[in-house]
Amino acid sequence: MTDRIKGSLVALVTPMHADGSIDLDTFDQLIDWHVDAGTDGIVVVGTTGESATLSTEEHCDLVAHCVKSVNGRIPVIAGTGSNNTQEALYFTQSAKEHGADACLLVTPYYTKPSQEGLYQHFKYLAESVQIPQILYNVPGRTACDLSLDTVKRLCDVENITGIKDATGNLERGLELIKECGEQIAVYSGEDAISLKLLAGGGDGVISVTANVAPAAMAQMCELALAGNIDEAEQIDQQLAALHRDLFVEANPVPVKWALQKMGKIPAGIRLPLVELNSQYHVKVLDAIQQAGIELAKAA
Repeated sequence: MTDRIKGSLVALVTPMHADGSIDLDTFDQLIDWHVDAGTDGIVVVGTTGESATLSTEEHCDLVAHCVKSVNGRIPVIAGTGSNNTQEALYFTQSAKEHGADACLLVTPYYTKPSQEGLYQHFKYLAESVQIPQILYNVPGRTACDLSLDTVKRLCDVENITGIKDATGNLERGLELIKECGEQIAVYSGEDAISLKLLAGGGDGVISVTANVAPAAMAQMCELALAGNIDEAEQIDQQLAALHRDLFVEANPVPVKWALQKMGKIPAGIRLPLVELNSQYHVKVLDAIQQAGIELAKAA
């Protein structure tokens, strides 16, 4: 594989008004902020982007809007996975038509397919749409684990160009690099272990923390990819509380609350998600301040 997308890829939140409608003006401001901060790529309508609460039309329209707003400055990776193979096909075709640079496809959730079912699902999508496709394994959310053996089989399928490993298991990630790293890119899906994965030969991180600390995450990844692990470690330690505490409740609840307190987005989130429980406010605020990030004056 050539021309790998590397570095800090933000799993971008979807800003919403208080009534739950999408706030496109704020979305555009976030994109400009990320480009200026050095973020290496935008992942739109992923888990952090509340893809599960968006309608099909909203999903496709937001990808199209993101591509237009980014305007070629950095790569756009569209979340297009589903537990319904035909729906995933529709999202992936739409993302290609709207100019996305790649797609991120989560393992089919809830249905608990076999490894052969997973292989056939991803193979079908890759053969159906000519766009780079990144596998996304997050068994803690999907109740479905994409095995190393299945990933190795999928490495041989054209258009499958990467995997986001969100198992939280560093050994799994390092094994993916060892067995598949020459064929596909390996991205950390767990901020807390992303530096260790990069030090082991990973290509980048699809990051929640980057929503709050884009410049620091971009710098950490740049240093790690250049082999300057000690310098990268200094930044990572400063971000450690964010890596941990942005998950005190289900993502993206804490990160949206943090961005609200930073004055970056309004307080909008869709049911069944609700605003961060007050018992966690001090913890998340402390994590923001430990990272050296300023809060909005009204926060």
